[in-house]
Amino acid sequence: MSVKRMSFSAAEKLRVAVEAIKGEMTMAEISAKYFVHATQISKWKKQALDYMLASFTDKLKLHDNSSHDKELAELYQQIGQLKVENDFLKKKCNLFSR
Repeated sequence: MSVKRMSFSAAEKLRVAVEAIKGEMTMAEISAKYFVHATQISKWKKQALDYMLASFTDKLKLHDNSSHDKELAELYQQIGQLKVENDFLKKKCNLFSR
């Protein structure tokens, strides 16, 4: 008979990771409390710490996002304009080749 895997929501994973980061309880205690293997707790803890580090280092990229959006809109406009010009020139080329 197969055993059904447990699935945890993001909130539950966060709760377990915060418990592990606090360090008030041992891994064995956290594992018994939440019914999660100690290796999984370590992975969630590492993932939470990595995301927290990234949130502090990527602040400059978040502020630069508006300029990226403006540049992207400008590039789409240029693509549209070039496509219209290309279609126009194809039509004119067909008129002269006949």
